[in-house]
Amino acid sequence: MNLEKAVEAGHAPVVNVTHPVDGDSERFSADAQDGVRKMQATTTVWTKNHLIAAYVLMWIITLVDALQQGASGVLVPFVTSDFKAHSLTAYTYIMANIIGGVLKLPLAKVLDIFGRPQGFAITIVFLVIGLILMASCTNVQVFAAAQIFYWVGYNGMSYTLGIFTADTSSLKNRGFMFAFVSSPYIITAWCTGPIATAFLKGPGWRWFYGAFAVLTVVVCLPLCALFAYNYRKAVQNGVIVPIRSNRTFSESAQYYFIEFDVIGQFLLMGGLVFFLLPFSLYSYQDDRWKSPLVVSFFIIGGLMLTGFAVYEKSWAARPFIPFELLKDRTVLGACMLSGILFVSWYLWNGYFSSFLQVVHGLNITKTSYVVNIYSVGSCFFSLIVGLLIRWTGRFKWIALYFGAPVTLVSVGLLIYFRQPDVPIGYLIMCQIFMAFAGGTLVICEQMAAIAATDHQNIAVVLAIEGMFTAIGGAIGGSISAAIWTSVFPARLHRYIPAEYQADIPEIYAVLKVQLSHHKGTPVRTAIEMAYGDAQKYMCIGATCILGLMLPAICVWRDIRVKEFKQVKGLVA
Repeated sequence: MNLEKAVEAGHAPVVNVTHPVDGDSERFSADAQDGVRKMQATTTVWTKNHLIAAYVLMWIITLVDALQQGASGVLVPFVTSDFKAHSLTAYTYIMANIIGGVLKLPLAKVLDIFGRPQGFAITIVFLVIGLILMASCTNVQVFAAAQIFYWVGYNGMSYTLGIFTADTSSLKNRGFMFAFVSSPYIITAWCTGPIATAFLKGPGWRWFYGAFAVLTVVVCLPLCALFAYNYRKAVQNGVIVPIRSNRTFSESAQYYFIEFDVIGQFLLMGGLVFFLLPFSLYSYQDDRWKSPLVVSFFIIGGLMLTGFAVYEKSWAARPFIPFELLKDRTVLGACMLSGILFVSWYLWNGYFSSFLQVVHGLNITKTSYVVNIYSVGSCFFSLIVGLLIRWTGRFKWIALYFGAPVTLVSVGLLIYFRQPDVPIGYLIMCQIFMAFAGGTLVICEQMAAIAATDHQNIAVVLAIEGMFTAIGGAIGGSISAAIWTSVFPARLHRYIPAEYQADIPEIYAVLKVQLSHHKGTPVRTAIEMAYGDAQKYMCIGATCILGLMLPAICVWRDIRVKEFKQVKGLVA
């Protein structure tokens, strides 16, 4: 089969790599797809200044992303409360996390087939659409839909920046470079609270989302331009020669329908959404768990997930999940760890910002400071972990002997410390311990997943890891919402004095109503006790799931990252 016929049939890349003029036959990966080869061509021809500029631009983009994500996390309870639906705060994230995480695999296909800048541009579009929809939403349903667009874009952008980092850094330095790109969270943690407060007291939360829609476009376009410029430079220098496909529109549609495994994606996303939503919606049904809606959702979700497994095994021409990668115990263990960490995180973090405001009486700014301790500490300590990995050439021992045990102990302490009568200093102590341990585990599990494969599969492996993360977050958010909707209103009925029982629906639905009752009054004390009971069960669940961390880490191979080269071209 000659090259032209191969391209037309969809079996060959649309970019032909010429033989390097300097005789370096290993400049490009022989079996790599177009996106990987384009990236290798870019790193071959760009200068050191452009490499530095790329990391500066990625740092700035992460800075803006961190500002908008952090401030939005503070604003969401007020948004849902404005629609009298504070209890749906966790619900707004569930579908967004599922879809945002699962779509990383087709995004990986876009990055590998078409190119990194093209995939990055797609994430910008989704993120901006989400921000615009949030700015203009008229009810909580539209806001939840906007969250889907937002998190697809946000997760996709973070994921794409991770791929850029992996493409442009050597394996021994990659842990540190991942930490460097994430380091803006150290700064933004102290800014998000004041930003959220300023918008709430000023033009309103709608203007916040509108302003960041514009700012996101402004800061992201220069990175796209940088990579596009160097790709064009590679073409002009004859390093790569673009070849146009001769497929017709219908042939291309059929080819990409199979290549992106559309049926598999539909079954997986639909199954997860139908299976997880009842955990947060059952409390709104008259018959609770016996409600026809809840039962039918479970049945449909189970059937779709079963259908996904059968279809992928027996009929999928291009399986959505490359199961051969999951046969590697290091990759599977890293993915399992990422899922476990996010189940736990969404459990103990559920309604945490509301807890701080209601129980400890913190304002929005101080609440953001406490909430962001995790982001600051984990990003700061991940820099140290990255240097340790570069120095020792190993990562498994750091996760096994420090990250896992400290995380387990610090989350376990929350069961006792996250109560109304416990000084907030103990909570802050736990947050600091969790931050250091969490930063360690995130860097180590990413390094484990990447080190166990080659450059061609980096995007896919990180996408699988991201999918496990999203599913873990969706499961954690669903359980958190289920605990909240079952425990909190029941405890309100138990603790609130009889003369205020009629106010419970509004207290349950609106954060501002909860805060309107002054501390020390019987109603506020009852609300605080109800928060304490709900948070206790959330923290118990978060601690139990973390017991699975140790076996997930133990199965990793003890890979020495100093001993082999994974990427090509001029890299950090």
